[in-house]
Amino acid sequence: MMGDNRLSKILDRCAYYAGSMAAWLFMPLLLLTAAVALLRYGFNFGHIAAQETITYLHAFIITLGVSYTWKKDGHVRVDILYNKHSDKKRVLINLIGNLFLLLPVCVGILIISWDYVISAWLALEGSREAGGLPLVFILKSLIPVMAGLLVVQALADIIRQSLQLRA
Repeated sequence: MMGDNRLSKILDRCAYYAGSMAAWLFMPLLLLTAAVALLRYGFNFGHIAAQETITYLHAFIITLGVSYTWKKDGHVRVDILYNKHSDKKRVLINLIGNLFLLLPVCVGILIISWDYVISAWLALEGSREAGGLPLVFILKSLIPVMAGLLVVQALADIIRQSLQLRA
């Protein structure tokens, strides 16, 4: 039983590190957004690559931060129903949600996005905008990365929740 808890802590670290990487991207996002706004509205100068970089940073923050948010129980739920239950029932609800909602959705995302991402990599897909970033294939790769991180976090939660129900 102790080994299971150790495994869940190891899996939890994936979400922690992904969330930490996402957090470090906030300051560059803030500074770049301010610079783009200043250049556009202050000097009437726009730069497509800088604007696309803002989009990329948003995508990285969201896709890397989603598993951390799940780990910290920061996702949206219907609290008026959830909070009425005992702690043990809440653990059971979370376990069922992880097993029958989160994992199947993430596996579906992995399956559906696979060809989409592979074709982007084969073409080394870039921006359709003149002067845009040539890295759309990397941006599209975040889709299965996000799903994979959520699968890892769901497995950590399933282990922890199973142990809580046995206790």
